[in-house]
Amino acid sequence: MTRSFAPSLPVEFPKMGSFRRPRPRFMSSPALSDLPRFQAARQALQLSSNSAWNSVQTAVINVFKGGGLQSNELYTLNENIRRLLKSELGSFITDYFQNQLLAKGLLFAEEKIKLCEGENRMEVLAEVWDHFFTETLPTLQAIFYPVQGQELTIRQISLLGFRDLVLLKVKLDDLLLLAQPQLPSSIVQMLLILQPGATPGPGPRS
Repeated sequence: MTRSFAPSLPVEFPKMGSFRRPRPRFMSSPALSDLPRFQAARQALQLSSNSAWNSVQTAVINVFKGGGLQSNELYTLNENIRRLLKSELGSFITDYFQNQLLAKGLLFAEEKIKLCEGENRMEVLAEVWDHFFTETLPTLQAIFYPVQGQELTIRQISLLGFRDLVLLKVKLDDLLLLAQPQLPSSIVQMLLILQPGATPGPGPRS
């Protein structure tokens, strides 16, 4: 009796020394390409739940809303930042300031300007810039004074943020046409500092 066999497929065996046991992958584990983003999100969560950072965050938002610092509050904030800089979250402070606090704070300024129309908008922009440059910016520099040695200072990050998150969103070209031929001196100052290609002055180191 003759038996029929199915044709066998060629089987390739790994060469000696090349066999590797497949590593298990779990759905909850981030891919290697996602690790920087995963770590950044984890650090953001840790930072937002840190009581020392919460005091800094509250103070910064209050400053953007037009408030000031209480007596001895600056010393406490500086000490909180110094402690954070010594922790694993220290390297993330500048990024969090730029991407979270600054963006949220400057949103108040943008909304205030957009509530006005025509020539009034230019007047409000001048007022917002004056307050930002003479009050908000120096206070931010004072709060983050312990943050040293970054590629960009807190001052430079804040000025670039004002340019990108406020000035470029309020249709400046139209405002300049309405304000011709005489521009408020504060607007001239703002344009000189924030014009494309200009490097915001370092000011006091922070």
